[in-house]
Amino acid sequence: MISRSLKEGIRGVGRHWAMSIYSAAAVTITLFIVSLFLVLTFHLQRFTKNFESEVKISVMIGYDYEHEDVEAGIKKQIEAIDGVKSVEYKTKDEEFQFYLDQFEDERTRKLFEPFGEDNPLHDAFYVETNDGSEIQTIAGEIEKIEGVDSVNYGGQSTVDMISAMEAVRKFGAVLVIGLTILAVFLIQNTINLTIRARRDEITIMRNVGATNRFIRAPFLWEGILTGIIGSILPVGLSIYAYFLLYQKTGGILISNMFKLAPPQPYAYYLGGVLLAGGILVGLLGSLLSINKLLRWKR
Repeated sequence: MISRSLKEGIRGVGRHWAMSIYSAAAVTITLFIVSLFLVLTFHLQRFTKNFESEVKISVMIGYDYEHEDVEAGIKKQIEAIDGVKSVEYKTKDEEFQFYLDQFEDERTRKLFEPFGEDNPLHDAFYVETNDGSEIQTIAGEIEKIEGVDSVNYGGQSTVDMISAMEAVRKFGAVLVIGLTILAVFLIQNTINLTIRARRDEITIMRNVGATNRFIRAPFLWEGILTGIIGSILPVGLSIYAYFLLYQKTGGILISNMFKLAPPQPYAYYLGGVLLAGGILVGLLGSLLSINKLLRWKR
């Protein structure tokens, strides 16, 4: 009889540890995916802001309006438009010099220098917006101002680029939330099985006067511990992988517009978020399970 009870106890402990390992593995896999999309979402937001700051509306002033007082009035009208962050003025001579500076070959530069005497370019304003998604609307408002010869911001391709990056960023955020919810339910189901396997023990504890708080505590700690164990590997590898990526790329992807955040402190913030996420997921999963069982036992 004792031998059979001992075997049943050993089997129960074995099943309990197996379920805990499955639960921790579920947290590990989920946090790996969450880590990937956290990095992707954060940097898409960073890239979008950098892209928006790089994209400016160029406003060419008509030749007949190239007078200091008139241009000052045009500038005030542009600055009064909602969504305009800053307005920078460039004379046609500065524009021509900028154009010449694009040529690295000295011979080519000398070919174009004579055109500076009868400069065909315009005085111009360069307008930066608060939100890149408003660039098309703001450009349309600027075109209506008297004295503006032409407006250019890169056209529909620029708007589409900003919209696409925004859509991917939102998708990543939704996916992170969805994966977190999935992890909570995985742990809930695992803890639920553990609790049901120990329901006789819980019944005895309640019969001898144990409070719900006393019964709940070890299961909540078990959930927290499961979350911590499950987050160890994702936290370590995420920090290491980010440092390695930054080192290999020099912090720049494709161009200067796509810059990675410095690994210190970003990588450590990422690790902290993953650890906190693992703890929260484990705690919520355990809390949902034990509360459900305690209500059912009443």
